Amino acid sequence: MDGTQDDLLPRGMALLWGIDERQRRGPRPALTIHDIGAAAVRIADEEGLAALSMSKVATALGFTTMSLYRYVDSKDDLVLAMLNEAYGAPPAGGPRTQWRPWLIHWCEANRAALVRHPWILQIPIGEPPLTPNLTGWLEEGLTALHSTGLSEQEKLSSLLLAEVYVRGQVQLMGAFDTPAAKQGEFGYAARTRRVLDPDRFPHLATALASGALEDDDGGEDEFRFGLEAVLAGIDRLIEKRVAG
Repeated sequence: MDGTQDDLLPRGMALLWGIDERQRRGPRPALTIHDIGAAAVRIADEEGLAALSMSKVATALGFTTMSLYRYVDSKDDLVLAMLNEAYGAPPAGGPRTQWRPWLIHWCEANRAALVRHPWILQIPIGEPPLTPNLTGWLEEGLTALHSTGLSEQEKLSSLLLAEVYVRGQVQLMGAFDTPAAKQGEFGYAARTRRVLDPDRFPHLATALASGALEDDDGGEDEFRFGLEAVLAGIDRLIEKRVAG
């Protein structure tokens, strides 16, 4: 790879892919980009994304802040390394014969990563993160859709739809996971019952009376319902493509 091509990748990105390591001579460095990413993940998990800094990561690793700049050019590089470590390798196992259960497994693993590391949802997305692990996730999703008859653009769009659903659902359920929402008789449903005028809001009153506003499974039913609806739409598109 020539210098012009190297310039396309930030230093941290190149290290994640092992490009700079292949070019470097001399003794093996005491620190790796994966060490840095893992330390940053631990800080964000324990203290939140706002607490993250290059100096805090360096201290956690027992190095100076300046030494980290041998591996990352900026905090943006650091965030990429964090995402690579937080998601880890794409989900292994699971059903791999039919696209739908395969993609359900992919979505469930995606959701699990976001629940473990909710700070991921606070990171602005400028473009799809080009790291080895996340590229592996993309490849896994495309493999699930490989034999569906969808075009390459439709496969990518289907994965984006599934990703947007998973991220949105986790973010919404996280917002609902507040002390007020867990107050039982003083929670959302009880407060709604206190103020609701059935004549003005008849359909909401019916939903309330059915118990639909009282979530006691952490949003699991909501996740399943929404995911099935998303996959049903993709399934319908696949049927149209197969029918020609």
